[in-house]
Parts: sequence; C-alpha cells; structure tokens
Amino acid sequence: MGGFRLFFSSSSYACATVALAQGMREDRFPIYTGNMLRVFHPLPVESLKLLVFDLDGTLIDSAQDLCNSVNAALSHLGRQPLPDPVIAGYVGNGAPMLMRRAMAQSGSVLPEHVDEDELAQAYAFFLAYYREHKLDFTYAYAGVLEALEALRQLHDSPGATPRTMAVLTNKPVRPAQGICEGLGMADYFLHIYGGDSFPVKKPDPLGLRTLMQETGAKPEETVMIGDSKVDVQTARNAGVWSLGCAFGFGPQNLMETPPDVLVDSATDWTEALTLVKSGPRG
Repeated sequence: MGGFRLFFSSSSYACATVALAQGMREDRFPIYTGNMLRVFHPLPVESLKLLVFDLDGTLIDSAQDLCNSVNAALSHLGRQPLPDPVIAGYVGNGAPMLMRRAMAQSGSVLPEHVDEDELAQAYAFFLAYYREHKLDFTYAYAGVLEALEALRQLHDSPGATPRTMAVLTNKPVRPAQGICEGLGMADYFLHIYGGDSFPVKKPDPLGLRTLMQETGAKPEETVMIGDSKVDVQTARNAGVWSLGCAFGFGPQNLMETPPDVLVDSATDWTEALTLVKSGPRG
C-alpha cells in the first residue's frame, strides 16, 4: 500500500515505536507524545450510517474469563492447563474453534485430529462454565463506554447523518448479550449478533450483510470495527470500510490484512469517525 496520514491526540511514545517497527522511516516520523490514528484510506465519515463492532478484544477484554473457562474444560477431561497467553492467541474464530485449538495443543495433535467425542464434551463443559463466569474478570476497555456515548450524541445531534450501532461477534450470542448487558453497553446497539446467530461465522459476510439489510445501509455507508484480521477480512468480504483496533487480542495479525484506519485506543473512535475527511478508496 502507499503512504498514510497520521493524526495525534493525547500522549503515548509507544505509538512511535510501533509505527517504526511497521516500516516507517525514522527521519519521516517525528517523536510525538500522543495516541495515534493511522489512515490508510480515509473514511467517508459524513455518509456513514452503520457502525458494526466486534466484541472480544474490541469492546471488552474477556481474555481471563475465556482462559479460565478453557482450562476448566481441560481439567474436566483430566488434562493439564495451558498458559493464558497460548489460549488468548486462539481467540477470534468462535468458541468451537477456540476449544478445538486448545484441545489440539493439550494433546499435541493437529486441530483436525482432535477426538470429536472428547471435543464435544469439552465444548459443552466450556459453555456451561463460561455462562456462569463470563463476568468474573471481563471489563470494557478504557474509553469504550465514553466513546459509545459520544458517538451516540454525535449521531443524534441536529443535522447529523443518523447512524446505527451494532455488535457482530463470533462469541455465542447468549454470553455476548449477557456481557453487554452486564457492562452497561447493550442499549447502545440495535442488535448484538453472535457466532451462532447465523449458519456461518466471520469472516463470512452474512452477518454483516444481514445488518446492512436490516438498517438499509449500503456497503459504502458501513464500517466494521475490530481488533483482528478476521474483522478486516469480514469487512473486505462485505465490501465495507474497516477500522482496526491495535489494543485488542489480534494486533499480531491485524496488519496482515491492513484496515482502512487503525487506532491505538477506544478513545480514538470518535476522532476517527468524525475528524478524518472523506476520499476515494485506493
């Protein structure tokens, strides 16, 4: 891809380090102290009508409860627990794949060679355990609730383009809805759809296209906001814009399929969706 624009708000030297690591020449990157907004393709913010958020790693940090639930399922089968960072690296493709990957790692086999009967037992235990413990340690990332409120106020302001916000996650829908309700963010969203709301999961575009149909938003009027390449791929597959979150579970693979805009914190969402001027996609 070609060059990109940088916008800065509050303070963070680490952002400069990240950008340098991603290949930007040091003589072109003055050391700013600020959260960074990287723009690869400017969003048409004045015409956006639908904002679709991923959940885990985007709105919430659910890693500890997911890790605890996976290890509880492994223990139920008499297996040794896995380190939390290993399990966290498996998040993003839905709970069944999370459990399959953990079982494969635990048994030192490929995911496709996991015993299906054992996997079914482990997954059932995982779901039951997670439903009871989904809010033990899970919390909204710093700035998320404030950003959602600011976006809602912007959407409702006189003369503004009416916008709808929704959640599309690969997490099962019941715990996803329960977490959003428990953390006080459910009322911001028209719909909260999960990995079992449709026959297929992200990056298949079915869920995103369904939301567009329900809200009357066109692809060019829609943006997918998420922390991993799965979210960017979902956006690409649906022909919509993408906003990547470098603070979530998937920053190690997010730039494999670069989003249109990249932010370093949830506090940058409002700026990314209001300040950046529109332009053609490259």
